[in-house]
Amino acid sequence: MKLSSAVIAIAGLVLAAAFLRLIPHPPNFAPIVAMALFAGAYVPNRRWAVLLPLIAMLLSDLFLGFHSQMWMVYLSLVAVVAIGFMLRSRIGITTVAVSTVGGSLAFFFISNFAVWAAGGIYPLTGEGLVACFVAAIPFYQNSLAGDLFYASVLFGGYALLTRMAPTLRPQVA
Repeated sequence: MKLSSAVIAIAGLVLAAAFLRLIPHPPNFAPIVAMALFAGAYVPNRRWAVLLPLIAMLLSDLFLGFHSQMWMVYLSLVAVVAIGFMLRSRIGITTVAVSTVGGSLAFFFISNFAVWAAGGIYPLTGEGLVACFVAAIPFYQNSLAGDLFYASVLFGGYALLTRMAPTLRPQVA
């Protein structure tokens, strides 16, 4: 497989976003939703668009550690990449912002559903599920802020980069 300079630049940005998880940051203010959305929107090959953020997460998780709900975090990322696929032909400020909020909500619901389904903290009832989601709302504030910030950095930064170096524009199907 021949790697274009655009693919290398995009992969570099995704890996750099994963690296940012390793430096001190406010709780839940992380780039993972933004990097998955960005990969879905820009990595030309759909298989690699899914694999790249998963590999980046795995590499950073090697340093941060693993927990029993990791598979749901990774599944959440796949859902966000799929949202990024829908952005491919219509990347703009509004569509990226709406997609970021959608990806952030998908991540919130999938990951917190996993916490509830694992049992032990909340009863496995409708009320327990609602209590789990309500308890997670304070954490979601930083998550959404981080998702919007990092999506702005990735999408905005890449837009500026491709203006300065048009050869870095990917050929996305």
